[in-house]
Amino acid sequence: MRSIAIVFLALLGCSAPPIPEPEVKAPASDNLPRGFTAEEIERILDLSPLPDPPPDPTNRFYEDERAAHLGQFLFYETRLSGSGEVSCATCHLPNKDWGDGKKLGEAEGQMTRHTMTLWNVAYNRWFFWDGRADSLWAQALGPLEEPREHAGSRLRFAHLMHDDADLRRAYTQVFGALPDLDDASRFPPEGRPVPGDPEHPHAKAWEGMREEDRVAVNRVFANIGKSIAAFERKLVSRRSSFDDFVAGIREGDLYKQMELHEDARRGLKLFLGKARCFLCHSGPNFTDREFHDTRVPPLKGGKRLDPGRYDGVEKVIADPFNGTGAYSDDPGEAAEVKVDYLIRNGHNWSEFKTPSLRNSIVTAPYMHQGQFATLDEVLEYYSTLEGAVVNHHQAERTLVPVNLTEGEKRDLHAFLEALTDLSLDPALKRKPETPYLP
Repeated sequence: MRSIAIVFLALLGCSAPPIPEPEVKAPASDNLPRGFTAEEIERILDLSPLPDPPPDPTNRFYEDERAAHLGQFLFYETRLSGSGEVSCATCHLPNKDWGDGKKLGEAEGQMTRHTMTLWNVAYNRWFFWDGRADSLWAQALGPLEEPREHAGSRLRFAHLMHDDADLRRAYTQVFGALPDLDDASRFPPEGRPVPGDPEHPHAKAWEGMREEDRVAVNRVFANIGKSIAAFERKLVSRRSSFDDFVAGIREGDLYKQMELHEDARRGLKLFLGKARCFLCHSGPNFTDREFHDTRVPPLKGGKRLDPGRYDGVEKVIADPFNGTGAYSDDPGEAAEVKVDYLIRNGHNWSEFKTPSLRNSIVTAPYMHQGQFATLDEVLEYYSTLEGAVVNHHQAERTLVPVNLTEGEKRDLHAFLEALTDLSLDPALKRKPETPYLP
């Protein structure tokens, strides 16, 4: 793998921190499924169970139920936008499995990339297709000020939290007192940094503020992101028929093993072998949590040359809300190792994040521009690499045609379908009546 973060950390004798593993039983010696080698069984056991989401030390409220409740309210709140018509749920719809079903995201304007699902988002190591955020709470902040998404400003949102009595009560319960924003000479109604456009009204208002007032507003803005992240951590999928099958291997339970049908078992064997899927879709969330150039041709009429991770590295290092910054609750060694040692070079060009395969059957379309409408199209592409484009001088070396037969593609599809678990508390799929808990 050519992830710059992994390579550099390897030189230091380190590696990317794994998802914490739960305590699991060793496989029962009897009643192991037929058709798999000992090595394949070992790999299968590495794919399940999926543990609880890893902790986020940079957000000390990540397990706070009051923060999660406020975050759920804000997730569905259209006042967190410039027009008052866009919320996080505009693009991450619960009835669309936390995506939007469109090739390219669209809110206040049209984006140049596909909207990623929020299923299992808390397991990510980097966020967005290009990894330009290093935490879930930092990720939540970007769209709020992006003109094509929420098109708002951090000052607008701070005023919203301050002026709405229910939001102020909820915020105070979790984070403590808000700054006094009543003085309009110090706190204009709108304002945010606008890199590259110092004459923008938002930028002029922001730069006209005192430094301590900007810090106070940034703190409120960061806490909005931390509460939304606490909610999004609840969107977990990890009890699929495949997980039952693996539990059956550990327990020697043939009935649980029967949850994975014969065609899906053949697909699993292909996944681990000929199809080479496991090289990038590894671990219990079926992703290496890093970046690759899959050489998928761009969407017709879409952005032709998307730098992907090449720009993402620069952006995450420069982000004042990254894990090493002043608004992180733990800007220490773990955050520093993750961000400060990143190297940006040509190998990052057109690399995009490896998505989880859990619930992939319901999160079409696929790829960073939604180029493929169905999983069958994805499997056909990886089988032949027909239409693959060369984005820089050294292509991804793990990517080769695997020449699957029609039957093998059907079996792989069956296995991917067996990674589906849509069970979730229905209460998470709607806006709470109030932003605060009693």
